[in-house]
Amino acid sequence: MLEEEALSYNRPALNRSEPDQTNKNDAYADRRGVVLKYLERKYGTLWDFFRKHKTTLRYILWGILLAAYLAMVIAACALNFHRALPLFVITVGAIFFVIWDHCMAKYEHQIKELLSPGRTLLDSHWFWLKWVIWSSLILGVVFWLIFDTGKLGQQQLVSFGGLIMFVILMFLFSKHPTKVRWRPVFGGIGLQFLLGLIILRTGPGFRAFQWLGKQIHTFLEHTGAGVSFVFGENYTDHYLAFKYLPMLVFFTAVTYMLYYLGLMQWIIRKIGWLMLVTVGSSPVESVVAAGSIFVGYTESPLLVRQCIRHATKSELHAIMTTGFATMAGNILGPYISFGISPTHLLTALIMSAPTSLAVAKLFWPETETPKTTLKDAMKMEMGDSRNLLEAASQGAFTSIFLVTNIAVNMIAFLALVSFVNAALSWFGNMFDYPQLSFEMICSYIFMPVSFMMGVDWQDCFMVAKLIGYKTFFTEFIAYEHLSKLVYLRKEAGPKFVDGVQQYMSVRSETIATYALCGFGRANALGLAIKTLTLIAFFRRDDITAVALRALIAGTIASFMMGCIAGILSSTPVDINCHHILENAFASGLPQNTTDVVSCCQSLLNSTVVTGPGEVIPGGYHSLDSLKTCCELLKPSTLNCTWIPDQL
Repeated sequence: MLEEEALSYNRPALNRSEPDQTNKNDAYADRRGVVLKYLERKYGTLWDFFRKHKTTLRYILWGILLAAYLAMVIAACALNFHRALPLFVITVGAIFFVIWDHCMAKYEHQIKELLSPGRTLLDSHWFWLKWVIWSSLILGVVFWLIFDTGKLGQQQLVSFGGLIMFVILMFLFSKHPTKVRWRPVFGGIGLQFLLGLIILRTGPGFRAFQWLGKQIHTFLEHTGAGVSFVFGENYTDHYLAFKYLPMLVFFTAVTYMLYYLGLMQWIIRKIGWLMLVTVGSSPVESVVAAGSIFVGYTESPLLVRQCIRHATKSELHAIMTTGFATMAGNILGPYISFGISPTHLLTALIMSAPTSLAVAKLFWPETETPKTTLKDAMKMEMGDSRNLLEAASQGAFTSIFLVTNIAVNMIAFLALVSFVNAALSWFGNMFDYPQLSFEMICSYIFMPVSFMMGVDWQDCFMVAKLIGYKTFFTEFIAYEHLSKLVYLRKEAGPKFVDGVQQYMSVRSETIATYALCGFGRANALGLAIKTLTLIAFFRRDDITAVALRALIAGTIASFMMGCIAGILSSTPVDINCHHILENAFASGLPQNTTDVVSCCQSLLNSTVVTGPGEVIPGGYHSLDSLKTCCELLKPSTLNCTWIPDQL
């Protein structure tokens, strides 16, 4: 009874507390709803403000970031201007092009109207003015060659003669010799010559590209961080597989990141516009040639994928020629790490684009009317990556095909070379000539080409072997062999061992670096045809028809680059060999430095020998310097005992 009373007493108390708790929950929910509605209103107001003033706020943000960047540049220049000079030049160039793009986009019509009177005047007098311009340029080149030959020797004239020879051969075997337009031909060669002159013969140009080459080499060295993590610290035991090839992965990933940001397309548009104006090629040809500087012959046509279907036969030929004649920037890393001069590699990379267009328009002139406009050709895809990291990952994944392709080709081709040499030696042994080899055959086939490019006579066979490797196998093998020759020269050992030449002169190495530039090899033909056929299958017959000519044109374009390099091969500041040799031989300084070896090679090449005791040193050098150089390099072409003592 007492328990029931207690329960009945407690039950009303519970019933009284439940409404109080419910009221509290409702009050909390009401207050929460009021706060959320208030935040929603504020958020909506703030969002409307941002949406209304989006452009102004964007300008303010970019202005703050730009001001901070300029403050950083000014501070760096104030601390050490020489150290900050590259940053200053890059900043000024970027500001110029940004302002240029803004003005052209906004005031293009007004600028055209402003310049129209001058263009009308130029068009009315162009018939006689063009002859004056071309005559002045030809006379300028002739006089320049005369003075340059008197200063540096006659080898430059051989290279110039080789350039003329290749142009004549291309014209004689042209598809339509009577339809050749000479403006693209001379424009491409002229632009190539001008670029080479600025880079190789001027101090600022040479130093700028030398600095750029060092920066690229330093940049690619960061590949070691990823390689050592994946393969361990002993990856250097297998440099080719675990050092050089991973550089392609790293560089390709960075390239895809630049594509995602739109920077690569912007650079290609600028270079394409420059070649369109100077060379006079069509928009499609100009864009593909500009893209070939950065990507390979299978990727560059994708830049104008929609235009391939309407391209003329001459444009298809030019597209394939630029692919065969140029060397993509994403494979420079291994070559630089081999020890090849990054300055010459970068110069060859840039010079190859106008040269390829010049040869392409000479070997297959335009006989139709191009249908693609400049606006259509400049429309390039931004890529399908959704963010920057995905772009890097996609680039790394894409490079797998390139890396594996190079690796398996190196294995297959080097094994094939070994087998072919063994078979040729076995065959030659039947005729008491066991030294018969693939390299020897190539040296005789391409020796005339090497000589006409201006290679020193005693180095012609070595350069011809490299050209054979590149033409029949791959440029990777050719550059790898060239790097060994460069290494032996820098070691400054005997130039001949048991009658076998060990290395070449610096001039011959330079010409070979340019002549090997490009994908113009037999095994690249099928892949190039397949790439274009996948883009425009119904143009398969036209693509196949122009492919072989394009391969030949691309190869000749590389040889013409070698000729230009031979004409211009000289350091911006001439080395005083008299001073170097006298100091090195008289004061007991090291005699195996690069400068001493280069001067000795130049001295030996210019020496006239008619018999024992009848030796005339070249370049007004002394007989003592000649004798010391002869003992240092031990050339097979000169008996050191024939050199008389100094009177």
